[in-house]
Amino acid sequence: MAIVNSPSGFNRSSSLEKKNTPARVIDIGFWGLTLTLAIGAGSVLVWVIIQTGLSSSQALQKFGLGFLFNSTWDPVNNIYGVMPQIYGTLITSFIALLLAIPIGVGVAIFLTEDFVPRYITTPIAFAIELIVAIPSVVLGIWGIFVLVPFLRPFFQFLNKNLGWIPFFSGGAPRGNNLMIVGLVLAVMIVPIIISITRSTFEVLPPSLRSGSLALGLTRWETILRVLIPAGLSGIVSSVMLALGRAMGETMVAAMLVGNANRIDISILQPGATITGLIASQFGEAGRLQVSALMYAGLVLMVLSLVVNIMAELIIRRFQNVER
Repeated sequence: MAIVNSPSGFNRSSSLEKKNTPARVIDIGFWGLTLTLAIGAGSVLVWVIIQTGLSSSQALQKFGLGFLFNSTWDPVNNIYGVMPQIYGTLITSFIALLLAIPIGVGVAIFLTEDFVPRYITTPIAFAIELIVAIPSVVLGIWGIFVLVPFLRPFFQFLNKNLGWIPFFSGGAPRGNNLMIVGLVLAVMIVPIIISITRSTFEVLPPSLRSGSLALGLTRWETILRVLIPAGLSGIVSSVMLALGRAMGETMVAAMLVGNANRIDISILQPGATITGLIASQFGEAGRLQVSALMYAGLVLMVLSLVVNIMAELIIRRFQNVER
């Protein structure tokens, strides 16, 4: 029996190997392609960081870490510091998040929890996603010619009646200020928060909703006590991604921030951001100034890296809690 069955078994295994050979080759090729693309993406990032560091080496050697704490930007005397720009970048990003997080999470809940029929929520979701496709320069122009004239009386009201609060103090507000930049940035990052948070809520198990309602919780109690805690890792990731987008925005900051090289606690006064500084001065910069601008870009990259690391740590922590 063994002699009779051996050739047939051998033939069957040989035929299976022949059939599986093309699929195996495709799998190996796909694995190699994805590995190459992953290494290529990482290599591009490392190359950009190295080139930025080399281009900023002159400013690094001359100013050192004092560049981060100096408030003077004087191309005539070759004295450079980006403390006001770091402050402006962080403040405008914080304002944007302060406005965008409640709106983004609220709209995501509205779109996923069937408060209204699908034929109403679907066009709304499509329109929100289209906001991402609007060029930032168009939003900057919209901010200058529409938002600034519309909000100027409101800013003046805040300054006149609440000027005793440091955040609304200072002289009469002009059009360009930190607050207006934060508002436009909020418009830009709200779709990011809505999209990711909505996807997070949609993939939550239906048993969470039905079980919560079966225990006697109302719809809002279910949302606040069950769904939001369960999807907290996705919400945090959307917020951190939106923060990175706000910190790296260039045209809106350059057009609306006012480019005032100073630190003012009032958000109704002009300020400066790192991206706005680079965009406005790179074209006419000398050798040392270019190096200083590249140093500022390196600082922004480090800030973005810190934000991403914090986001990853927070997401992992919430994922461990959920498990």
